[in-house]
This record gives sequence, structure tokens and C-alpha cells, in this order.
Amino acid sequence: MAERLQIDPGLVNPAYEDIHYYLWREHRLPANVVAEDAKLRDELERKRLAKVFAQGLAEPVGSVLPLRRVVEDGARRWQSGKWFFRDSVMFLVPGDSPIGLRLPLEGLPWADPDHIEIEAEIDPFAPREALPKKFAFKRLPTGAPGSSIEGFRPVPQDAPVVGKEEPGLVRTALAVEARDGIIHVFYPPLYAAEDWLELTAAIEDTAEEFGRKVILEGYLPPEDDRILNFSVTPDPGVIEANIHPANSWAEIVERSTQLYEVAREVGLSAEKFMLDGRHVGTGGGNHVVMGGATPADSPFLRRPDLLKSMVGFWHNHPSLSFLFSGLFIGPSSQHPRIDEARQDSLNELEIAFQQVSRQSNTPPWMVDRLFRNIFADMTGNTHRTEFCIDKMYDPNSASGRRGLVEFRAFEMPPHAEMSAAQVLLMRSAIAAFWEKPYERRLIRWDTRLHDEFLLPHYAEADFKDALAELETLGFPLNPDWFAPHMEFRFPQVGEIAVRDMKVELRHALEPWHVLGEEQTSSGTARYVDSSAERLQTKVSGWVDERYTLSCNGAALPLQRTEVPGEYVAGVRFKAWQPYSALHPTIGAQVPLVFDVYDKWSGRSIGGMTHHVAHPGGRAYDDFPVNANSAEARRRSRFFGIGHTPGPMAEPKPVQGPEYPRTLDLRRYA
Repeated sequence: MAERLQIDPGLVNPAYEDIHYYLWREHRLPANVVAEDAKLRDELERKRLAKVFAQGLAEPVGSVLPLRRVVEDGARRWQSGKWFFRDSVMFLVPGDSPIGLRLPLEGLPWADPDHIEIEAEIDPFAPREALPKKFAFKRLPTGAPGSSIEGFRPVPQDAPVVGKEEPGLVRTALAVEARDGIIHVFYPPLYAAEDWLELTAAIEDTAEEFGRKVILEGYLPPEDDRILNFSVTPDPGVIEANIHPANSWAEIVERSTQLYEVAREVGLSAEKFMLDGRHVGTGGGNHVVMGGATPADSPFLRRPDLLKSMVGFWHNHPSLSFLFSGLFIGPSSQHPRIDEARQDSLNELEIAFQQVSRQSNTPPWMVDRLFRNIFADMTGNTHRTEFCIDKMYDPNSASGRRGLVEFRAFEMPPHAEMSAAQVLLMRSAIAAFWEKPYERRLIRWDTRLHDEFLLPHYAEADFKDALAELETLGFPLNPDWFAPHMEFRFPQVGEIAVRDMKVELRHALEPWHVLGEEQTSSGTARYVDSSAERLQTKVSGWVDERYTLSCNGAALPLQRTEVPGEYVAGVRFKAWQPYSALHPTIGAQVPLVFDVYDKWSGRSIGGMTHHVAHPGGRAYDDFPVNANSAEARRRSRFFGIGHTPGPMAEPKPVQGPEYPRTLDLRRYA
């Protein structure tokens, strides 16, 4: 491979495990064990020692070729050099990572960091030519190490002089090793797509010549709109798949469908069932990244007011922030709304909006500076926010100038059609506000944000209002297309009928808050409080003058809707009592007993009971195996009976002024 790159093979360095370290490590083992069976508690360390001593410390574990790309006489060429070490042998940093991550770079001849040549990333807005379809390689003639071949400058062979720095030394390298019976090739960092592809072609030609299969690892190719890529990465509890950009609606539907089908074929799904049987998402994000085919084509850079319109529209319709997200919402979540982060954020946002409106030709860097410190969570993290502009136009790095905006308030839905519907909503909003910017004043929701829009009734009404606005702009979307999202996000718990009145119980949303720091056996931790839950009660055919709906003896603050005889209220309660949570002295307020109280007779004429766990106290050992098992668990927790028998005191209204639609049972525990 070195010959194909016109580099002297004599510059390849054999890589050895650090003899001194492993002899010291062996010396510290108990006297009655051997290194191949060290009896260590750490399984990884035990396997590492056994592997190292089994292969032998005198045997090289791989080969390293110093390598970088330089410009000489107006042409880009590969350059290598000789590496010098104090021991004259290259000993790797101890560990079991690929040798490309264990190179002893600190042992190379010293140079002032300010004098070391560093190649800058290519500006993504720079004009680019089409990528070559094929790379041709010439064999390197045989020559003495350090000789000048075909115009290359000679490679220095003299050992470094004490006190003299070596700023021109090649400090990146290509590494090759045999691991688990397969050859692995570790890429050095490269800054041009052409260089990465040429090196890949050289590796491919060499592997084909010798009939070997290789695995590529190391540094990824540089960001380049001419190269499409997708990635599959393991995350805690989920597998993250980043698919390549789509240029049309048909491509989006095709790739989403393929992704779900391939996942199903290997036994994966975008849904799960909790211990109590509730059907939820995996917790993995279905983040939507939007931009252009090239950074210069990005609609957000061509029309900076487009970002302003999207942010304003999403803010004025909170259902868009909550309907498609996961269970973890609120100020501490991965995607907090702007008005959840700081009290004065809306005032600052409106001032930034004015700066965009006043400048007809707002430069891209100005948009980044205006919004970067506003699109952030409570700690200032610019990535953990509903609208992430880290890759739109960050003046500080080329990789941050991609013209991309990431919409993060989306969780992976269970079906491909639901995922496509989410993207359709985004595309419609982009197209609508491209034609007519959204200029409405930002609404101060205050406590209404969590009092109203975490309940399914108000979330659905607000979402339909958002679709109606898009329809007036020429982009009609059928609300029925999003009915599965509503049912999945706000599943029904159960319902009863009492004297021609219907009482329905549905799950609502509940923000989870991050608690204060605590010391644990493994260090400092901050727990997430998921002890509280929220439900919505909706009654129809209701006679407010005669009946009162109560929960555990407290009257629910029923609010009249547009439908005669229909009322809605929420109830917030402490469902669990974990080790670390808010209000540790309040126990679990379950089961919830709902009563339809008749003021005339002074009795409960009907009701229902909701349990958060098995009513018999059974603790499930495992998760539901399928939807039928999950449904059985859900059904076992709801009873259409169980109201308070006999005469009872009239429930009194107890709602607070900040949350007039929600009864918080924790305040009256």
C-alpha cells in the first residue's frame, strides 16, 4: 500500500506492546497465579493480560506508517517521515483499543505547538469540482530509505538534536493490525474528501491484490456534500441510525419504510412496553435535520427569517413541542422549549427577531450570533434545545457551517407512516413560511403551558388550530393523518357511563425534573424525578349544577369546552415513591378513586378506580412479551367500579390560581 502511495515502505514502523509496563504489571500479580490466568476481578483487565502474554511481548502487534497529505509544486501528494523514539522502538500506550488510538505521539520529537503545521478544514462554501470516478496508482521504484524519488523531498534520517524542535515532522499515521483474525486499517485524520477516497482506493486495490478482507476504522471522511453517508451507532437502550439526506418526499417515504423493515427483520422495533403495560416509544429521538443539498442552498441561510417563522410558529402552538416528543419533557429534558429555559427568554427572543426583520440581507454569521445564546437549555447547552443551530453557521469551525437546523422535539414513532407524517408537517411549514413569513406576536403562556397543553384535549385543539393556519397558507393537512399520534401519546385508560353521562380517563403528560447533586458509590449523580404522573378526565352530558367529579375526595376543577355538557380537568398525583424524588414525605397517592357526586342526594352515584401497578400487589419480573400481554396488564389496573359507598361529604374545589385546570393531589396530601 505504501508503494501505491509512492512512499518508501522502509518508513513503516512495527508497533509493540509496552514491555516495561506489562512486566511491571506481571510483577504485581499474586505469587500463586500466572499472567495467562491472573484471577483479577476486572474481567477486561484479565482478558487483556492473557491476550498480551499469549501473543508474546517480543512480537509486533501491527504496523504504523506516518502519513499526511501536503501540497508540493501546486499538487497534493502523500508525505511520510521517519519516527524517532527514545527506545528506538515504538511501544504502544497500554490498552485494548485499536493501535491507531494508542500511538505514543507524546514520545515524538518535541516542537512548539504554535510552529506545528496544521491543515485547516476546507470551507464548506468553497467551490468544489466533481469527485474523480477512479484513482490510478503508480508503483514506487525501489530506493534507499530517505532518498528522493519522483520529485519528493528527501526524508530526514538524522536523529533529533536536543534543544532543537522539529515542527515539520509528520505526526499523523495510518495503522494496520490483525485483530480477531481480520486485518483492520486505521485512517489518519484527513481534511479533503479526495484524499480520503484516494487512500480508500489504495487500501482496496492492495486488499484485492492479496485476496484479503479488511475492516476500515479510524477517522471519518471530512464533511462534504458530495459524499452521502449514514451511520448506525449503539446508544444506551437504543440503536441510533442517522440516514443520509433525502431530496424529495418520495425518498423520505422510501428510506423511512426501509429503515423500519430492516429493523423488524433483525428483531428491533421503535416501540416498547413498560412494566405496567403502557405502550410507549423507545426514548430514542426521531430528530429532523433540514437544510439544502449544499450549505449555500440551505433555505435557512438564504432566508434567515425562515428560522424566525418556524420558531415563532412552534412557540405559539405548544402542541407541536409536546405531541411528538417522548416521556422526558420539561425544562430539564433534551429539548426544552425556549420559554421553559429562562423567565426572560421571550423578551430576548423578540429583540433578536427584530434584528432579523430590520436587515433585509442578514449575513449567515449574524443569524448564528443572534440566536445561539437563546437556543439553549438552563445550563447554556446549545445542543440540548428544541431548535439546534450548532451546524447552521458557526463562524468558529468549518464543520459548523453546514446550513442545517435540527428539530429535536421528536421521538421515534412506532410506525414508518407516523414518522413520514411528522416530516410532512415540517416540510409543509417550511414551504408555507417561505412564501409568507410568520409575523405573529409571541404568546406569554406562563403556567398555562403545562396546565393546558399537557392535557390531550387542549393539545389536540391547539394542533388542529396549527394545521388550520397552514391550510390558510395553501398547505392543507388532514388532522386524521395525525390521529395515531394523538392516541399513542395520550392513550385511553378507561371510561364509564353513569346516568347518561360518560366519564373518560386518559393519560396526560408530566414533565420530569432533574434533582440536585447527590453523592453515590460511583461519584456525583443527579437523579431524574419521574415519581409524578398526570391524567385527564373528560365528562360529557354533564350537569354541572347537580354533579361534582372528585378524585380521592377532592373536587376536580372541571373546565367547560366548546361542546355543551362537556368538561375537562387534569389530575396530578405522586404515583411512585423512589429513593430520590421531590417531597419524600408524601407517599404514593394510589389508587385513584373517582366519584360522581350527586349534590341532591349527598351520595356518589358511580365512579371508577385507577391503579398504577397491579391491584393485587403483584410485582412483574419482566416486561410484556407482546401487545396482548401489555394490554392485559393495562386492563388489570382499571376498574369501572369502586366508587365511595354510602353518604359522603361534598367534595370541595381545591384548585390553585396558577393551575386552574389541574388538581395537584400532592398539595393536599
